[in-house]
Amino acid sequence: MANIEEKVEMLLQSKIEEMGYELYDVEYAKEGKNYFLRIFIDKDDGIDLNDCEKVNDGIMDLLDEADYIKEQYFLEVSSPGIERNLRKDKHLNKAMGEKIEVNLFKPMDKKKSLEGILTGYDEDSITMMYENDEITIERKDIALMKTKYNWD
Repeated sequence: MANIEEKVEMLLQSKIEEMGYELYDVEYAKEGKNYFLRIFIDKDDGIDLNDCEKVNDGIMDLLDEADYIKEQYFLEVSSPGIERNLRKDKHLNKAMGEKIEVNLFKPMDKKKSLEGILTGYDEDSITMMYENDEITIERKDIALMKTKYNWD
């Protein structure tokens, strides 16, 4: 059975696309005593507050009717940001050749955070250029992966 994030993504995908946006990701999380449903949207020329408000208004009724989430929750619609989480294959595909940061559950090379260029991925692992070597990291060992923006 699909989890809440998958159900919400399937429910909202076509509606958000009809509105002219890409549904980048869906995240359902408990933080403290509160639950949050986060909908990340994107488009070629970026996302602003008006876009978030438009999508929020456009999806509220669908979410209420589907009633997938029994707990009270906060709905947040936003951009995935300039440094984007890489949780799905579609995210990795877009990030090929880009600089990424990988945070690990256990240290590798005495480090829990590695930065390099994403060169490949499959169902079980990712491959990246790290300090002039190509390394492979098992996905199960990755706590968080995101694109890394050059702020210089």
